[in-house]
Amino acid sequence: MRERLPAALSREAALLEAMVAIAPQGIRVGCRVIRDEDEAQLMPAEAHSIPARHPAMRQASGAARWIAHLLLADFGQKNMAVLRSPSGAPVWPESITGSLAHDEEMAVAAVAPVSRIGSIGIDVEPAIPLPDDILALVAIQADVIDAVDANLAGRLLFSAKEAVYKAAYPLDGVILDYEDIAVNLNTGHATTTTGRRATLTYCIAPRIVVLAVVSIHRVR
Repeated sequence: MRERLPAALSREAALLEAMVAIAPQGIRVGCRVIRDEDEAQLMPAEAHSIPARHPAMRQASGAARWIAHLLLADFGQKNMAVLRSPSGAPVWPESITGSLAHDEEMAVAAVAPVSRIGSIGIDVEPAIPLPDDILALVAIQADVIDAVDANLAGRLLFSAKEAVYKAAYPLDGVILDYEDIAVNLNTGHATTTTGRRATLTYCIAPRIVVLAVVSIHRVR
């Protein structure tokens, strides 16, 4: 069983406050502590498009899409299903760019008009150190992370690369590995081997959340 509702609501409120503070103008964000009944938040078409059968995965997908439904309604897209594409990426209305993410406990979403933003990606992680063996797979020489608390720099780097990938993939359809994304946490930017440049904003408490915004124009 997951935690009691009052505690969940308190954690949601704290994270939402932090997310709103880092969201660039024009981007709407939201979060939700994943609940046992959140599979029921999936619209029928969404449920059909998501092959995962494990209850925890479907609950996480339902929580993330519950947020997305609310954010889309803010942009006049009411009762809009966010299907899962064969690649695993969510399918957004033509005029919208968006991104979903979750860890084991929290789901997050970000939505914005394509005309103002280009493409966005979001990722969420617990604010704990990244294991050294995973950091060795994620970090490359071009990464700059010394401006961040050393205990959380690896986790933040991992989250940043996940967010950048989610923002870049809809533009190019290219699968990027960690070595294809160079992150500079000092300046809040990242570049990809496909010629994309991302602007990064992030919070590290009460949870690590990274937002990546990628322009539709490539770096020359």
